[in-house]
Amino acid sequence: MADNKKMVEQITSMDTDFAQWYTDIVKKAELVDYSGVKGCMVIRPYGYAIWENIQKIMDAEFKRLGHENVYMPMFIPESLLMKEADHVAGFAPECAIVTIGGQNQLSERLIVRPTSETLFCEHYKNIIHSYRDLPKLYNQWCNVVRWEKTTRPFLRTSEFLWQEGHTMHETAEEAREETLRMLGVYAEFYEKTLAIPVIRGRKTEKEKFAGAEETYTVEPMMHNGFALQGGTSHYFGDGFAKAFGIQFAGRDNTIQYPHQTSWGVSTRMIGAIIMAHGDDNGLVLPPAIAPIQVAVIPVQQHKEGVLEKTREIADRLAKKFRIKLDDSDQSNGWKFSQYEMKGVPLRLEMGPRDIENNSCVLVSRVTREKKFVSLDNIEAEVEAALAQVHNELYERAAENLKNRTSVASTYEEFLDIAEHKSGFIKAMWCGDVECEDKIKNDTNGVKSRCIPFNEEHLSDVCVCCGKPAKHMVVWGRQY
Repeated sequence: MADNKKMVEQITSMDTDFAQWYTDIVKKAELVDYSGVKGCMVIRPYGYAIWENIQKIMDAEFKRLGHENVYMPMFIPESLLMKEADHVAGFAPECAIVTIGGQNQLSERLIVRPTSETLFCEHYKNIIHSYRDLPKLYNQWCNVVRWEKTTRPFLRTSEFLWQEGHTMHETAEEAREETLRMLGVYAEFYEKTLAIPVIRGRKTEKEKFAGAEETYTVEPMMHNGFALQGGTSHYFGDGFAKAFGIQFAGRDNTIQYPHQTSWGVSTRMIGAIIMAHGDDNGLVLPPAIAPIQVAVIPVQQHKEGVLEKTREIADRLAKKFRIKLDDSDQSNGWKFSQYEMKGVPLRLEMGPRDIENNSCVLVSRVTREKKFVSLDNIEAEVEAALAQVHNELYERAAENLKNRTSVASTYEEFLDIAEHKSGFIKAMWCGDVECEDKIKNDTNGVKSRCIPFNEEHLSDVCVCCGKPAKHMVVWGRQY
């Protein structure tokens, strides 16, 4: 108990200082370490294992839908990036630029990729010539660099890992279908794999991706009511194709431009997991992506037969689950607190009395409830317990989303909610960027998160200016 108390005291309460609580968890759970390169992080084995599990599940789904993985260069010639004006304007402030190669000044500056639309377009120009060459459904897993002013592990770092899909289609209709299909993939992944509910919707013109015609987003809510842009999917139309001269012979033998999409999620997902599910005892991981799904702890392991029986059960479970048998000489209290800190969904305890009764104890990381189960059907018991952990995490996050979402009918009400409550605000909007800017300035950072697909008609007028409303918008502060 003393060991457990000591470890818990090392984590700042989220109610005291949410930012410090987050930092404590990423350090104490051994997810990252700080790097000597400003704004960059060392992703430690446990943190990287979470990313590998995310990658494995998502990659399988991408391939099921027909996408192929490729790899593009890390460097973009500056002249190539300059071909799409809106794209350049959007990313110029964040670009890292290479000017020297070896000991020689480069004849053309190279941009360290902040995203890869231009690289894909350069390649597509060489390989797309006929409608028979379409669609091109490509994806890459890589790192990108965006020179952030303020950084925080996983949430905003100068270098981060992600996947970026880039597809080309024969028609605008096909491209739009792809854009929304991939947004649906992200939404389902958040909800069915990460146990995090999201709001699906379209970004406003002000908030859309640089160079896109339409940007769609999934927006999860964190414990403290802040939003996190969980993943985005963009429809580019034929703007990039025209800028890069990508043309193909259509079915009617006319020369046409293909229609393009891009979509991506990043290691920011790990930040979402921490802030949506974590508690004052540490990390809490959804079972599907947890590096260790079950921590097996032999109790009184010095007694005859305990280690042998525990290893036997661990070996049985390892055929189906990710198992960690901890037979170290650390105290039981230290072990319990260690795996709780690291967010392991389920703990299995087994001692002499349990073995006599042909049973063990399962402990949920979410509820900390103990359940005595028979060893005869331990695989089924563990599977059911892990499913329950997922469901409880989702229900808890959904309740937080519900309780921290408010409705504002007047601007006074909007300002009062923004000042005194944390969370999302639903309110009507006229569509003018001036009202977006005014709301952000008057509320110290509340921005439009998205126009949700399931818009509600709250009133006929904009909450800010009183003009006729065009959309209901979900507003909130973001990471």
